Amino acid sequence: MSDSIKHECGIALIRLRKPFQHYLDKYKTPTYGLSKLYLMMEKQVNRGQDGAGVANIKINVKPGHRYISRYRSVEPQAVADIFGKINKKFAKAQKLAKSVKRETGIDAVHDADWWQENVAFTGEVLLGHLRYGTHGQNEIENCHPMLRQNNWRSRNLVMAGNFNMTNVDDLFDKLVSLGQHPKEKVDTVTVMEKIGHFLDEENQRQFGKYKDQYENPELSDIIAQEIDLKRVLERSCKDFDGGYAMVGMTGYGASFVARDPAGIRPAFYYVDEEVAVVASEKQAIKTSFNCAYDQIKEITPGHALIIDIEGNVNEVPFIDRLEQKSCSFERIYFSRGSDPDIYHERKKLGQLLIPQILEEVHHDLKNTVFSYIPNTAETAFLGMIDGLEDHLAKERKNAIMEGILFEQELEELLTFRPRVEKLISKDVKVRTFITSDAQRDDMVAHVYDTTYEVINKEVDSVVIIDDSIVRGTTLEKSILKLLDKLSPKKIVIVSSAPQIRYPDCYGIDMSKMKEFVAFRAALALLKERGLENILDEVNLRCLNALENGTASEENFVKAIYAPFTDEEISNKIAEIVRPKGLKAELSIVYQTVANLNLACPDHLGDWYFTGNFPTPGGNQVVNKSFVNFMKGIEVRAY
Repeated sequence: MSDSIKHECGIALIRLRKPFQHYLDKYKTPTYGLSKLYLMMEKQVNRGQDGAGVANIKINVKPGHRYISRYRSVEPQAVADIFGKINKKFAKAQKLAKSVKRETGIDAVHDADWWQENVAFTGEVLLGHLRYGTHGQNEIENCHPMLRQNNWRSRNLVMAGNFNMTNVDDLFDKLVSLGQHPKEKVDTVTVMEKIGHFLDEENQRQFGKYKDQYENPELSDIIAQEIDLKRVLERSCKDFDGGYAMVGMTGYGASFVARDPAGIRPAFYYVDEEVAVVASEKQAIKTSFNCAYDQIKEITPGHALIIDIEGNVNEVPFIDRLEQKSCSFERIYFSRGSDPDIYHERKKLGQLLIPQILEEVHHDLKNTVFSYIPNTAETAFLGMIDGLEDHLAKERKNAIMEGILFEQELEELLTFRPRVEKLISKDVKVRTFITSDAQRDDMVAHVYDTTYEVINKEVDSVVIIDDSIVRGTTLEKSILKLLDKLSPKKIVIVSSAPQIRYPDCYGIDMSKMKEFVAFRAALALLKERGLENILDEVNLRCLNALENGTASEENFVKAIYAPFTDEEISNKIAEIVRPKGLKAELSIVYQTVANLNLACPDHLGDWYFTGNFPTPGGNQVVNKSFVNFMKGIEVRAY
């Protein structure tokens, strides 16, 4: 029912802090780091399934040997495809190492130098990326990690990230003003080229400082040791407007992870004697390295975790911090619910909906059945049931305190439990591959299976909780029709997230305003009440602001929703998604923003619900998106 909101991208960085020989001796394999990277990526595969990429850098190999390796894939199982190729490479190398021992007596199998000189992906710095292409085409050229190559080792840059920039045009123009000729006007290219430019300048600065003191090749080593990555990030990122967790590996072996100043995109790290690792989700680190949760730290917004050529780890500021607005959708939907903090937050989201739900079913719990869809909503469902149990406990206490109960009444009171059923399940065997609209709609209706004969027909109400309702398409085309076949008296659809009203510009695939069912509901209400002039007024304000260069100062689109209460929008949504011929009553209940912030107090990034964007670029994007809507243009607004 979430209408397949696409996920954030995922990052995974591993720095082996000891010599490669240590891992070969201790773990009896040259693939220790790769095995950990594979596990970290698989544990984050929920974050992006359009493609994946892996890169590796060797720190101390001699000239004449490749020191950067990279594989990328857009196959359906991209992570498995990449590591399958790497495993074949290592299986072949194992045979070669054994033959070397037979022919020369050298124990190549257990020799780190042999592995690093002869086999790719045996470096100390490993980077993995899982891609969801928010706007780009699903081609291998769009897959991270991206590579900026140079014959000077310290000028090479490998980058990947979970980010979207709102000011790509401005960044592109700045690159041109620096004398560059970027091959594309996309944020991935502009970000890498801008950081690459200042990495080049830092190389040149160090060259100028030491050229009279050292001769090559020693000079190259000195430059690599002295490069100030903090300075590079300070100079290159000062104009960035967006949400980002960017990973960079330099050719000489130092690496960094830079997090945006509002903390929009997540990044966590763990360090011990053997490794320093970074991931988009705590759970990936916890599972891969079996560490305690309190050993996993969050990279501070506006800071970069820098791992130098020696493996030393430091967290340093590189840009002025903004008010922290970490993405709340991470907590509601994107991140794995097995993270203990996220698990408890999702349960709280379900629990906080109880007053609204009770009102919709007129407190008639005897004739109400509770369920959920999809599987990602299960934790909120558990919280909802906990909330019902708490409500019933208070009801029991009040009834007992108020007076004497007959034995039968007391037994009913003490033994009653909420009615819970698995009403709808997704049939993973059915694929919606048909292209014609009529046939596709029919196929979508059969992607789900329904459990029959558990509803008292025309007596029971059905309450179904979901993590979010964005477009409402799946509700209208499938879910509501299936539920109606059970002949309930009333259907109550509950969203653990508030109404999504505004486009996201920091990484989520929610960019076209007309797709939001809440926006369509507001338009319908404006028309019904003769307030369509507000559309023209907002459009004029947006156009003037865009022309005057002030569109980043205010979100004018808020005026579209201002005349209506949340309940009025929800009621109109229920009318919009109601299929023709639906017999049951229908209500839509959304989480309130206040309760969302109560459940997730450390993740107050709620711009898609409130329109309160954490960066100026967000206001510009929403105003431009509205202008595009009014013009009937379906293009990216940033």
